[in-house]
Amino acid sequence: MNKLVYIFCFLSTFVGAQSFAPKPGEIGSTAIFKDSSIILGWATHVEIKRGYLDISNPSLGKVDYGQAANGEGKAEGNSFDIVSLGDSGVAIVTFDRPIENGAGFDFAIFENGFVDDYLELAFVEVSSDGERYVRFPSTSEASITVQTGPYEYSDCRFFNNLAGKYKQGYGTPFDLEELKDSLGIDVMKITHVKLVDVIGTINPQFGSFDSQGNVINDLYPTAFPIGGFDLDGVGVIHQGPLGLSTIKETTIKVYPNPTTGTINIETKNPSSIVIKNTLGEIVTVFEIDNNGTVDLSDYEKGIYFVEITSNSHQENLKIVYN
Repeated sequence: MNKLVYIFCFLSTFVGAQSFAPKPGEIGSTAIFKDSSIILGWATHVEIKRGYLDISNPSLGKVDYGQAANGEGKAEGNSFDIVSLGDSGVAIVTFDRPIENGAGFDFAIFENGFVDDYLELAFVEVSSDGERYVRFPSTSEASITVQTGPYEYSDCRFFNNLAGKYKQGYGTPFDLEELKDSLGIDVMKITHVKLVDVIGTINPQFGSFDSQGNVINDLYPTAFPIGGFDLDGVGVIHQGPLGLSTIKETTIKVYPNPTTGTINIETKNPSSIVIKNTLGEIVTVFEIDNNGTVDLSDYEKGIYFVEITSNSHQENLKIVYN
């Protein structure tokens, strides 16, 4: 490539308003280090829907780097102990305790960018039931004159409310206060965090758009097994009490938990039962008078959520199938 053309392409990436927080170590940065004492807990379960190596060429297949469990527990802060989403990939992250809205930031998401401004981004959504999600309003001010290539850099100051803003070892924080008036969630009881890979192409046919309708320009294409947003961990800053795993013995019984395949459900009244996986997908729906049995042996092992509704009262329980 001609040097002048290269310089133009490089500099054009950095033309923008640069309105948002800078990289770690600079004044005004919001980056949270993985060893920070303000992090009280970490994600305990992750489920992945893999995305494409290159969404414009689905025949190449999907990414396959890492296991979902690599996104669980404390962020490692390196390039390898992660799980890759790929173009349009999705991760659903859950916790032993819900996240709650406190003073300042409430949780932080860690990616594996190996240096500052090597950015692979993701939208962030939260839910209180694993079914209804609300997305943080994202903003991109990055220039769309020239596509940011797979080995090029952007500037984290162009982006807000997008995970992956900071390099490995430093989390991008999110404040639930921004969503306090949203319908369908309880910001004092966030049980699920969903990450949706930003497809960084400026081609509007395939690209991703921020909350203001601007196409988001980040690394593209990343047609590698480790391409797209790479999840290292989700740290919790404001932690609620133990919730979903608590069973009110006087109302219902669900056992054994953990289970090796079969669960028994006992209630005092006729009830409607809905069982979902951590992606919010319904596994089965049925009615019982006072008791019933569910066989999960045809489904993948993992965490399931049982919604039991009786006389306008609803219980939400977490079941571990292993």
